[in-house]
Amino acid sequence: MTHMFVRTMSIVAVASLLCPASPVASQEAAKVDVTGKWAFTVETSAVSGTPKFTFKQDGEKLTGHYSGQLGEAELTGSVKGSAITFSFMGDAAGTPIEATYSGTVENKDSMKGKVTLGGFGEGTFTGKRQ
Repeated sequence: MTHMFVRTMSIVAVASLLCPASPVASQEAAKVDVTGKWAFTVETSAVSGTPKFTFKQDGEKLTGHYSGQLGEAELTGSVKGSAITFSFMGDAAGTPIEATYSGTVENKDSMKGKVTLGGFGEGTFTGKRQ
């Protein structure tokens, strides 16, 4: 190996260690934004449904609207990394019920996780961006 080749390779190696572009680029790609309309499929031991959600994300803060078997309701929650949680108060045949969703945003267009329906049980959900 020539002296010039060794020197060039040393400079490339040092530059790649000092260059912050790669980690920053991967962090930017990892940012999740669920803003928009979503269609969910919910399965519990008692019932299944296909609610619709509209999310608005501002940083980690999540707000939005639910429309489904539990009526219409505003929701609040958070998105931290790929973890998402949100809840709202619905109506189950005249009985107020808190629905809490927690899961993972798998990519920009899908998510899945667990739903807890107050004292009425638990189930799973999948969501697809519309």
